[in-house]
Amino acid sequence: MGKHFDVTRESIRQMKAKAVRKLRHPSRSDKLKSFLEGS
Repeated sequence: MGKHFDVTRESIRQMKAKAVRKLRHPSRSDKLKSFLEGS
């Protein structure tokens, strides 16, 4: 995946960690739950 986007493995790991941290935030997780339940 890193080769496809021309980024290092470490930057992929950091992006993933940041995304997971954002999704764990209560306000975002509530929005995600309601979205997933609605579809």
